[in-house]
Amino acid sequence: MLIKFKPVCSVYIDEQEIGYIQNKKSFEKFIKENLYNNEEENIAFSDIDFKIKYSYKLIEKNKKTNEGEVFVAIKEKADITYYMYAVNVNGVERKYLKTEEQAKQVSEELKTKFGEDTNVSVSTVYTKNLDIEQQVEIASISNEIYDEIKEEKRKEEATINGIYLSVNPISGNITSRYGAREAIRDHTHQGLDIAAKIGTKIKVVADGKVIHSGEMGGYGNLIIIDHGNGITTYYGHCSRLIAKVGEKVNAGDIIAEVGSTGNSTGPHLHFEIRQNGKYVDPSKYLYK
Repeated sequence: MLIKFKPVCSVYIDEQEIGYIQNKKSFEKFIKENLYNNEEENIAFSDIDFKIKYSYKLIEKNKKTNEGEVFVAIKEKADITYYMYAVNVNGVERKYLKTEEQAKQVSEELKTKFGEDTNVSVSTVYTKNLDIEQQVEIASISNEIYDEIKEEKRKEEATINGIYLSVNPISGNITSRYGAREAIRDHTHQGLDIAAKIGTKIKVVADGKVIHSGEMGGYGNLIIIDHGNGITTYYGHCSRLIAKVGEKVNAGDIIAEVGSTGNSTGPHLHFEIRQNGKYVDPSKYLYK
């Protein structure tokens, strides 16, 4: 019989067999070292609150034991609390790293980028889900956090009444700013004039709906977009109007082309922002 079969230890979780191991004592030692005291995997606390049963049996000699799979099954069912190190900027957790040394290095990198007065700190975080950077390059992590914060700040600065103005309508030189007094008009300028060649594509600055697409007095060919929350944007002096009334548009969609129609001395885009019908300086949000 011993020629065809070999003795192994069968392992059960909640009465269900999950595999075979060679030796119960050695396997329990392995669990203790790798589940309860495993610093390499950032395990803070482990608890097995279910029954593991062992039963010796004979299996065919050519069959292999599967200690690794048995351990994984136990680990997946175990109650494990992990620890990691969070890099905090202004009280917000930004990235999680495996070691305190890595986190402190990222923290120092960020203080160099933002300045010593920036609130950057490292804290230990305990979690049931392990989500940490492995084999990280510290410079790339600090650059990523730095870029994230810059983008968040830019987005915050480009948001009016909850509407994010994510796209400049065109690229070009600003030839007349909001509030300027010029001979061409009998009132202060109520938007921005951006010079560009005739035919330059004009993009809508945020999601919205076209509520006007046609000629309107001194504006010449004009498109008006309603973005909700009382915010509308105006695109004047166009040579060609592309978006139609009632059409829904997404930020970055092309809605018209630059021209010199209406009260205009040369090809440019007249761009306005209004909040609840009142003029707002566009340069507070775009073209910074």
